[in-house]
Amino acid sequence: MSSPTRQMNTRRLPPLPGKGKRGAGSKGPSSNHTKSYHKVPDMIITGFSPIPSNHHGNNSSFFNHDGPLSIHDLNREALIQYLNHNPEFLDTYVLTHVNEQQIENWYLRKTSHLSHHTTDRQKTSEQFKLNGDSHHISDNFTHFSKYTSQIHTTKGRVAHVLSKEINHPSGRHIALSELASCVVKAVHAEGCNLYATDAATQEIVLIRGGKIVNENREKICDRVSIAAQVAYSKETTRLRDVTVDHRFPNGLGVACNRSFSVIVLPIMDEDGNVLGVLEVYRNSRFGQFSEGEEEVASFLLLWSGIMVDYAEVTGTILAWGGLLLQYAEIHSNMTKQRKLHEFLLTVTKSIFQDIVSMDTVIMKIMNYAQKLVNADRASLFLVDNQRHELYARIFDIGNGILSQAETQQREIRFPIDKGVAGHVASSGQILNIPDAYSDKRFNRDVDLQTGYHTKTILCMPIYIRGNIIGVVQMVNKLDGIFSRTDEEAFETFAVYCGLALHHAKLYEKIRRSEQKYRVAIEVLSYHNQCTDEELKQLRSLQHPEKLEAITSYEYSPWEISDVQKPIFVLDMFKELFTSMRFDISDLSRFTLTVRKNYRHVPYHNWVHAFSVAHSMYTVIKRSNHQFTSTECLALFVACLCHDLDHRGKTNAFMVKSASPLAAIYSTSTMEHHHFNQTVAILQHEGHNIFKHLTSEEYKQVLGDIKHCILATDLALFFPNRARLKEIADKNEFSWSIQEHRRLLHALVMTACDLCAMTKPWDVQLDSVNVIYQEFWAEGDEEKSQGFKPMPMMDRDKQNELPQLEVGFILGICLPCYELLAQVIPSTKPMLDGTIANLKQWQVMADKNKEEALEAAKQENNTEKA
Repeated sequence: MSSPTRQMNTRRLPPLPGKGKRGAGSKGPSSNHTKSYHKVPDMIITGFSPIPSNHHGNNSSFFNHDGPLSIHDLNREALIQYLNHNPEFLDTYVLTHVNEQQIENWYLRKTSHLSHHTTDRQKTSEQFKLNGDSHHISDNFTHFSKYTSQIHTTKGRVAHVLSKEINHPSGRHIALSELASCVVKAVHAEGCNLYATDAATQEIVLIRGGKIVNENREKICDRVSIAAQVAYSKETTRLRDVTVDHRFPNGLGVACNRSFSVIVLPIMDEDGNVLGVLEVYRNSRFGQFSEGEEEVASFLLLWSGIMVDYAEVTGTILAWGGLLLQYAEIHSNMTKQRKLHEFLLTVTKSIFQDIVSMDTVIMKIMNYAQKLVNADRASLFLVDNQRHELYARIFDIGNGILSQAETQQREIRFPIDKGVAGHVASSGQILNIPDAYSDKRFNRDVDLQTGYHTKTILCMPIYIRGNIIGVVQMVNKLDGIFSRTDEEAFETFAVYCGLALHHAKLYEKIRRSEQKYRVAIEVLSYHNQCTDEELKQLRSLQHPEKLEAITSYEYSPWEISDVQKPIFVLDMFKELFTSMRFDISDLSRFTLTVRKNYRHVPYHNWVHAFSVAHSMYTVIKRSNHQFTSTECLALFVACLCHDLDHRGKTNAFMVKSASPLAAIYSTSTMEHHHFNQTVAILQHEGHNIFKHLTSEEYKQVLGDIKHCILATDLALFFPNRARLKEIADKNEFSWSIQEHRRLLHALVMTACDLCAMTKPWDVQLDSVNVIYQEFWAEGDEEKSQGFKPMPMMDRDKQNELPQLEVGFILGICLPCYELLAQVIPSTKPMLDGTIANLKQWQVMADKNKEEALEAAKQENNTEKA
């Protein structure tokens, strides 16, 4: 837009006020609404000026002119005086002829021009006071100028700049400071005080340089200071003279004693929460704030336009500030949550990867707790429920967290209801104490003894499974007082503390149990190993001249005395494995220790183990097989050890009675235990009979022994037999196929385990009577526990024994020995012995049945009679 001087050369002016009238050709602004750019040579003005004629220079001659005036008679001073006395003309002209862009340009030139004035007020306005500190406009309004200049180019860029600055860690306070600068500039204030609200303490706190000044805090309440009143009432307050208003005895903020007129405004978010308070003030010589300036401070349409894209801009600068602060709060909370999650992940990795002892975990918890809430010192007290006390053995002495041994201090103990920690432990209440000495629960004696001064305390209970197991106490936050954010973060952290402490306790129990287990194993190993006297006695025994007499399926190993059995075992080893090197001392110890680890139960004892080993020895020696020497070694040792530590109870009973062994081994309970006992004996010093084997051979032998011992579980017999039977019936059995060989291993183990069923009748009958003594004892125990035993285990059904044996031979023994004879024909004597015994049991069963029928008939006749 052109300058006023040029406009005067091209436009007609309205008449100056006076007694005369316009010339005939003149036109006023009310009738001429179009811009005229053609030159008008003369402008006729009649009448006189109401301004006194005591002006100097051209002014005086102009206003005393009684005749018509031309444009050349006007000058700058006269025009200024005319416009000063005719403001309605200027308003009408600006509204009618000047566009919005030109008005904004004038506003920018006006605000820029103000900074160069040299009058007293202009000199003073070159600086303003923010919270009592003087700041130059050129320095403190940099961002304001930046934002206002960008308003005329792109509002999106302004929003981007503000959003970028709000992401700063102190973005909330920086944004408040920027808004305060804008308000001061807009209303031409002398200075301002800016406060933020602390919701946790219900206080307002001074903001200086974008940072909180904790020394300047004041409670939010009524009629103390203007700022506290506005934060309390949430209403804008404008005072013409603050010095005479007795409602606010504390007046304004810092270094504002000369303040005269003041506007105090609350900064609120969309939910009506007060985010801060802004005080803008003037000294007495600069006049009072008007109602219009109050509106300017509350409603800055330019700033509101940055925030919203609505056609009608009605927001205020403080509403804009509230939105910015809300965005900053959301971003800050997300950042805090992310950092908290990262912190907790670090804590979890550190603690749970290094659970060495309870003390180690406690030290880590205390270190991380200090970092989390920025505390000076930390304490962790554990709950002793038996003694109703809290105790600590880790101490923070200011030079780092040290254990009891490192500090040479005694364990601290005190009643569970004493002090701050005791109150938290007994009530479960979280305590955030801003002033320790004003809280009656705080024990000052500790500070007196240590010389340490406690100011603030944050105390939190640690739960596990709903029970309090400890208390963590943070002392003296380094940058103020503990906030609600600290409480929330630490409450989440306390969950991980509880889990860590719980696992540490479990780890200590497990470690202690492991040590006890090792001691127990050491004691049992000592007592369950053969003694030197037993070894000496074995060496003194005379070996049998020939073993041919015992190499027979019909031979009864029960004829050999218990003292002689170990020497026969050694001789069978020598006969079977002549090509292998055995340490005779290791072999002797192994055999004697195996004998010692069989319990004194009726049937599954050392005698049974020797008979099964003898049967395997006979199969290996008498049959035409293709077992390797390593397989033969595994089969023979497995037979010797297959019932180690047998308790005289079946697997079903162990599961039904909830035995600890059943909890360890869910399937083939006793068989797994037998194998583990075998490995334990081999691990004793001087008992490893396989030490001459290579690593691969050792692994193979142990694997085969495990497979063979587990195969003695009759629950596995049926699927193994069915698979091998299918292969044999198709004539597909091959010694070169490993699966076939392993199925045959299992079948041979079952055949040898049941070898008593193949012996002559007198031996068979004695063996059956012994095994049923064990079965009936189990049945008696089942009855005592409220269970109903199966018929084979029921002592009250002794008369059914022959029939039960017939069923056992037909269901298990005959299928086993028939298939073995089919694969290894030379084992047929075992099948023949079983068939012979079956006939004997069948005769006894038939006789019992006849006697039962006869007894029933007699009983029936007696009833009829």
